[in-house]
Formats: sequence, C-alpha cells, structure tokens
Amino acid sequence: MESQDEQVPVRARGIYLLPNLLTTGGLFSGFYAILAAASGNFEAACIAVLVAALFDGVDGRVARMTGTTSEFGVQYDSLADLVSFGMAPSLVMYHWALVGFRADGPLLAKVGWAAAFLYAACAALRLARFNTQVGSTDKRWFIGLASPAAAALVVSFVWAMNSFGFSGQGHRWSAMLLVVAAGLLMVSRFRYWSFKGLPRSDKVPFIVPLLIVLVIAALFVTQAKGLFVIALVYTLSGPAYWLWTKLRPRPAT
Repeated sequence: MESQDEQVPVRARGIYLLPNLLTTGGLFSGFYAILAAASGNFEAACIAVLVAALFDGVDGRVARMTGTTSEFGVQYDSLADLVSFGMAPSLVMYHWALVGFRADGPLLAKVGWAAAFLYAACAALRLARFNTQVGSTDKRWFIGLASPAAAALVVSFVWAMNSFGFSGQGHRWSAMLLVVAAGLLMVSRFRYWSFKGLPRSDKVPFIVPLLIVLVIAALFVTQAKGLFVIALVYTLSGPAYWLWTKLRPRPAT
C-alpha cells in the first residue's frame, strides 16, 4: 500500500521560476527603456515600457494558474514595477522633454528634474499603497491610477509626439504638466475600473470580441496615436466617474 506522501503528486520545482522569469523580463524591459532614452532612441524606449506592461499583465496570472504564487514573487514584482513604471517613464520623459528646461536657467532646470522625480516618487507610493491594501479593497476598482496605466500614458505621449516629428524640448511645458498630472493621479483617491469584474463565463455577448478586434485593428493602424488616445481616455475616466457621482441626482429617501 502506497504511503500518503507517495500519493501526493510532486510539483516540479522549476515551475516556480516561470512567473519570476516573466517578472525579470519586465524588469529588463524597463532597464532597457532607461538606456534607450539616455541614448536618444525614444521610440525603442517607449516600446520597451509597453512590453514591460505586457509582462506585468502575464506574470501574476501565470503564477495563479500554476499555483506558484509566493510572497517573494509579490515583492519582486513590486520592485520590478518601480523600475519599469516608475523610473523608466520618468527618465524617458526627462530625456525627451524635461531636460530642455536647462535652457531656461538654473531654476527651471531644477523644475524639470523635480517633475520627473515627482512622478517616480508617486509611482513608489502608489505601489506601496497597493501592496498594503491587497485583500481589503474591491477588486473591481483601482484606488488611484495604476502605475502601468500611468506609464502607458506617459510613453504613448512621447511616442505619438515623436512620430509627428515634434521636438520634446519644444513641448517641455505640456510634457511637464502631463507627467505631474499622471504622478498625482497615481496617489489620488479616484477610482479606476480594474477590468477584474468581468463575468467569468465562457459565453460573452457577440459585441465583446467584436470590440476587441476593432481596438486591435485601430492600434495596428494608428499605433502610438491610438494608444495615447486610449490611455488618455482611461486616465480621464477616474476624475469623470468621481464628478458623475457628485453631480448625479440622489434618490429620494
């Protein structure tokens, strides 16, 4: 008769490496984005941050599907996110536009790098707050703009403007306003739909896959411009939802 230990299937130890390898891929993408931005290759830098967002969206799901979630993986993922969605977007924006404040004198030069630092600091605060609220908040909503969404807004703006041939230093003021706004929205109390409240059924309305196909086709055609529009609409959805809740008529009691 087999013992109880022999009856329990032993999970291969190597599978625990899979989600952490995906997280490492996201970390490398963020690191590469910093190097590319410092070299003036802004399109590659922006794409690298977006690739990091794809890795970030996959690693946690793979860990849950394979039953390999761990506290180490959670903390490692947060540290990787700080590089990919905190440091990388802020430095991409700094090298593309904010460095241009140097031409306006020493005071405004400090304003440029301070705006980039504000974004990075807000991303760190956002990630720390998210980690402390896991399991205690409604999973359907993010409190504050998620750091991958904020990073997508910043880099898609840089990519779109760069594709139009616009100089980053010539648009340094709008770039500064965008990066400061994205940073503050990360630590705000605005609620953003997390897309985790979708029905878990094999049957979905026909319009859902149709909309997905249309979005993918639009992104393929418009690329950076379409991505920036989507990121901007999502970013504005938080303040818009808050305003709607304040202005909508209250039911009579």
